[in-house]
Amino acid sequence: MTLEKHTILITGATAGFGKACAEKFANAGAKLILTGRRIERLKELQNTLDPKRVHIIQQDVRDRAAVETLIDQLPPAFQEISVLVNNAGLALGLEKSPNTKLDDWEQMIDTNIKGVLYYTHTILKGMVERNRGHIVNLGSIAGTYPYAGGNVYGATKAFLEQFSLNLRTDLLGKNIRVTNIEPGMAETEFSDVRFSGDQSRAKQVYEGVKALTAEDIAETIYWCITQPEHVNINRIEMMCTMQVPGGLTVHRK
Repeated sequence: MTLEKHTILITGATAGFGKACAEKFANAGAKLILTGRRIERLKELQNTLDPKRVHIIQQDVRDRAAVETLIDQLPPAFQEISVLVNNAGLALGLEKSPNTKLDDWEQMIDTNIKGVLYYTHTILKGMVERNRGHIVNLGSIAGTYPYAGGNVYGATKAFLEQFSLNLRTDLLGKNIRVTNIEPGMAETEFSDVRFSGDQSRAKQVYEGVKALTAEDIAETIYWCITQPEHVNINRIEMMCTMQVPGGLTVHRK
């Protein structure tokens, strides 16, 4: 399957996985709809790629009303979205639950869960009508393996894993695919955001290890969406070679 005749919407396309996906898919000939909060970065990406084949929208995934009217605002040539990449998401803080900010928990839920729901619900209707489509959700190994300070972030990614499986069940009989990508440690702006711009602390996360890159994730998503249409990749869990799932931990007096 090639991408020349496909229109792909990527949320959170201004950096990290989203930007890498935009570059990979554009080089493969796809038309792109890129959303994000930072309009200057979107414009730069549009100009770097192909302005005629890239449509940009400044949008916060938490804005339900704006997402619900998205299709009506698209140029006709971009309205038949065949692939949705629910990439926008974030982690805030690494404190244990008693020391966290409730506002941070709410922002993670609103972005990582509600944002995915808003885009999926809005775009899925057209996919069902055309009987063609692919929804790719960006989960995380944090949805499977708990770690100290992962609390609500990990819970939002566990939601995506189950939501992806339930979508597959609801879409039985339709030619629509659903994939959940679950990366481990990946060096992007992720830790900068988690630590509120503390770059020194963010760099410590990746010291002494070759982490996954945004391009690694983009390559994996590209492979998933270019499989023959009768092939659905349900989920992919991926880590860098030097990362493994943690073992059971016991606190002893």
